[in-house]
Amino acid sequence: MSDSPAPAPAPVPGGTVAEPSGVLACPACGEPSPEGARFCEACGTPLAPLPTATGSDAGTGAAADLATDAATDPAAAGTGDGGPGSDDQTAAGTTEPSGEASAETDGDGTESGARPCVRCGGRVAEDGYCTECGEPAASERDHWAERPASWVAGVCDRGVRHSRNEDAMALAASPSATAERAFAALVVCDGVSSAPDSDVASLAAARAARDVLAARGPDGPDPVTGEASARMGAWSALLGDASRAAQDAILATVGTMADRENPPSCTFVAAVLDGPLVVAGWVGDSRAYWIPDDGDAHQLSVDDSWAQEMIAQGVPRAQAETSPQAHAITRWLGPDAPDPVARTAATLPDRDGWLLVCSDGLWNYCSPAADLAALVRSTQDRVGDDPQVLAGALVDWANAQGGRDNITATLARFSRASSATPPPPPADPATA
Repeated sequence: MSDSPAPAPAPVPGGTVAEPSGVLACPACGEPSPEGARFCEACGTPLAPLPTATGSDAGTGAAADLATDAATDPAAAGTGDGGPGSDDQTAAGTTEPSGEASAETDGDGTESGARPCVRCGGRVAEDGYCTECGEPAASERDHWAERPASWVAGVCDRGVRHSRNEDAMALAASPSATAERAFAALVVCDGVSSAPDSDVASLAAARAARDVLAARGPDGPDPVTGEASARMGAWSALLGDASRAAQDAILATVGTMADRENPPSCTFVAAVLDGPLVVAGWVGDSRAYWIPDDGDAHQLSVDDSWAQEMIAQGVPRAQAETSPQAHAITRWLGPDAPDPVARTAATLPDRDGWLLVCSDGLWNYCSPAADLAALVRSTQDRVGDDPQVLAGALVDWANAQGGRDNITATLARFSRASSATPPPPPADPATA
């Protein structure tokens, strides 16, 4: 939270803040919506009469939906993993959302690239809803997957209640989990739902951070070298660089939107697995967990949030995390960010397991590390150890609990075969 004399409300990924002037409260569910919104983003209730469509306001605009490279083809707007209309492919062939909008103009002044509603064929307005049937527009951003290697994958989903997916992820990995220096970088950014166009911020931030980290991996152009202890310090510094790069990418991407009262913003969490090392960095309340196949799991990150401050003061976790202010974050990325540099923590796993990096759409329903580990293990017993299938099952589980927020789950499989020497026990994240 800013220390300015009249601070703005803290951004809340997937949650709410005190309503500033110009923000409407939904008459059905009470969720706030930004000025100009025609439908509640939480439940879809109309907030104002639909205007008559004219040539001057036809089209979605560049910021209405990032993933619209194939917007003119309704078949390309499906919600299957990867989104078939994207131009961006990962190493394993799964698809990233494009990050660009199509907005070519016909001679009559309307946008030929405006995406039609896949349900009724009507026009999708700038707020992401169809002006004819009122349904939220389907987007390749609604549900997508990345799999840069067989042992690393992630799934990002809109959830049940939100009209669009403001989460983003970006992954990089070496081909093998059992190489001498297996490498993976997992980045998750959760757009602040009370700030319009935060999906723009989250995607730009995630990709910029991933690129910084991937460049320093063993196969990158400028690899981190040295013994494990030296690499641990190097990765801690690089995670700070990655969060700065994410911040710079947001500022470059949002342009004049930075001048808004609530500019596009997001949380940030990234984790690097480099041989026997796991190093995490974060800004906000998206999380990184180390989950061994047996033994105690650890939350590597420590939330920058009101709830975490209450927990630090002795309030029980369950009480703090279910309070109305629980998801008010104290640090974030964006034009009004008070401190965009990631804090870091590291561990040296001593057994096989999973590195899990996720948004609060997952951990909201299963916050303590022990509980989340039990969920991951039981889900793995049911669906197997393919990381994309497992991540998808975790997303499905969160949706089954209510899916109130966007959900992202990314996983990297840690194998002791990638560690040349037995490391010490995992560090306590509270003291790392």
